[in-house]
Amino acid sequence: MNPIDLFSAPGRFWRGNLHTHSTLSDGALEPERVINAYRGAGYDFMCLSDHFWKIYDWPIADTRNLRRNDFTTIIGAELHAPKTSVGELWHIVANGLPLDFEPLMDGEDGLALARRAAKAGAFVSIAHPEWSQLSMVDGNDLSFAHSVEVYNHGCAVENNRGGGFYLMDQLLNQGHRLTSIATDDAHFRDHDHDAFGGWVMVKADSNDPDALVEALKSGAYYSSQGPQIYSLDLKGRELTVECSPVNAITVLGGTSRTVSTTGRSITRTTLNLAKLDNDWLACPPSKWLRVVIRDEHGKAAWTNPIWLEDVGLA
Repeated sequence: MNPIDLFSAPGRFWRGNLHTHSTLSDGALEPERVINAYRGAGYDFMCLSDHFWKIYDWPIADTRNLRRNDFTTIIGAELHAPKTSVGELWHIVANGLPLDFEPLMDGEDGLALARRAAKAGAFVSIAHPEWSQLSMVDGNDLSFAHSVEVYNHGCAVENNRGGGFYLMDQLLNQGHRLTSIATDDAHFRDHDHDAFGGWVMVKADSNDPDALVEALKSGAYYSSQGPQIYSLDLKGRELTVECSPVNAITVLGGTSRTVSTTGRSITRTTLNLAKLDNDWLACPPSKWLRVVIRDEHGKAAWTNPIWLEDVGLA
């Protein structure tokens, strides 16, 4: 879905976390306690994405009995296989896996595993690129995924390697139409310091697991650490953004050019996209844009990419 259309589309937004661990792999809390923690924190859904690896006996958490009228769960896992350009296992988040998804097959590499997960119906994401030290070679190899994990809260608080935009933006510049997710990757080893820091806001008709996964695959969501985006309205080359109070609203693309409004408690602004055009720095035009808002505490929310050809601006 084009992000411009997201906010006027039917349905409502549901808040969810797509990457979390329990005692089924290397998390500190049992599945029910993890799910209760997210439900208690005001989330609408979550996915227990435990490490799908042989030392944990290939777990895919069956959380169906923990669903409630006001809270649901997506079945999934964090998949692993050899090997990235630095010689480590791939980390691939797959939301919407069948419970009988087969373990890693003989000779199967990360790319084949990710393709098999996508074929099985999962929303497939490249996990924590900065923490994994993924290169552009890795990114291009896995560019058929649905999304890039652009913010991983657990990695950010533990080792300051929670980002992923460096990889995603370069893949966008090469024409790969990926979206972006923010997650926790929470393990709850030290209370909840690695939880409730990054999430997706998914637009769907209902808080049904299948509907949520299909919405994710269609790009019908935005990601946040706290701020909320209420609407995007594009008229010609002027983009109006409405949101919760923030200190900066920025539109950026595949070059160094940006256009911003900064101040205090901004809830609405109109940005002239013509200012992104070529200037004395000789930047080539970008084929895509995305909106970033940031509040007084430094917390951000991000839209998925807006492809200019889709909105008549190419």
